Amino acid sequence: MTPTAPAGTPFLPWNQPSIGEEEIAEVTDTLRSGWLTYGPKAARFEDAIREALGVQDAFAVSSCTAALHLAFLTLGLGPGDEVITPSLTFCAAPNALLQVGAQPVFVDIEPATLNIDPQAAEAAITSRTKAIVVMHYGGHPCDLTAFRKRADDHGLTLIEDAAHALHASRDGQRAGAVGDLAVFSFYANKVMTTGEGGMLVGRSDLIHKARPLGRHGIDSSAWRRHGQRNTANYDVIVPGLKYVMPDITAAIGLRQFTRLPAFTARRSEIATAYTEALATLPGLTIPTVLPGVEHGWFLYSVLIDPATAPLDRNQAAQVLRDVHQIGTSAHFKPVHTLAPYQGLVTGPLPVTETAAAQQLSLPCYPAMTDRDVDRVITAIRRLWSS
Repeated sequence: MTPTAPAGTPFLPWNQPSIGEEEIAEVTDTLRSGWLTYGPKAARFEDAIREALGVQDAFAVSSCTAALHLAFLTLGLGPGDEVITPSLTFCAAPNALLQVGAQPVFVDIEPATLNIDPQAAEAAITSRTKAIVVMHYGGHPCDLTAFRKRADDHGLTLIEDAAHALHASRDGQRAGAVGDLAVFSFYANKVMTTGEGGMLVGRSDLIHKARPLGRHGIDSSAWRRHGQRNTANYDVIVPGLKYVMPDITAAIGLRQFTRLPAFTARRSEIATAYTEALATLPGLTIPTVLPGVEHGWFLYSVLIDPATAPLDRNQAAQVLRDVHQIGTSAHFKPVHTLAPYQGLVTGPLPVTETAAAQQLSLPCYPAMTDRDVDRVITAIRRLWSS
């Protein structure tokens, strides 16, 4: 029988942000400045991301979903256009594609990394294909060289969904720096946070088109108009939306970004501890890290095969939660199985469906103590020995 956690044991959540006094001070400074919406701190945050990635331009926005929607609007995608994307992803990118009238074309993933399969993507290209969206699953970058070549060979736009992968790289290529456009997420559970927020980066000509689309179609930012006391001198050049990141949010991001290397190092330490302790458990597959990869470790994603493990994924999650007071998560329910997308799949996605049924994300975040990590390891090993 699996031992229960002692009475009063605090619940260990699957994820928890790391917010310190520097972030609080930066937000306080913003509140005292009197300028809360998009302004000098959002611009500084853009510059920091742009310089770190070596991309041409960056636009701070209200969410990663907003960045995806802007990317698709900027490319002029619409009815009749197809965009290749994995199904083992969050629904944000496919939802945004439906919003502009384009059709997501779901393709299968690689069994080792759970990233979109370059060969499957190649086979799905048709005369209607306009772009490929690659998602760096869990923080392990896709084969960017392969996808860049395929996009160039077929005249397609390459978009990186790098929501999991800020500070990750593969063969010296930074995630988010290879695509024509890339998006990042700063949601509360990501590798760094602004609470809510995102960033659209990429080619300067495309970001130049995206900016007015994200600020009501106005040809200059509020900071430029009001900060320079020239509020009347503007025009609406396109029917846009309100997607800009406010300074009060960017203030958090500025401080979080300086801490990102330490965050990533701590995530890597936790991942190493898990790998060393869990690698030999039957029916449990630990994450693959290919040579040349600097993993971002947004997810420590194990696969539990019920044919050879003592229990299945759902049972493991339930026991960890109810008996050991440890939170986990599942990433993701395949998008092609969700109501708006049923019927869009033209072929089987066996790797996607198997992975989705077996995948379990363990707690892996900088706020965890060594004792927390040991607690997770001990609980899982007890599950396998009970």
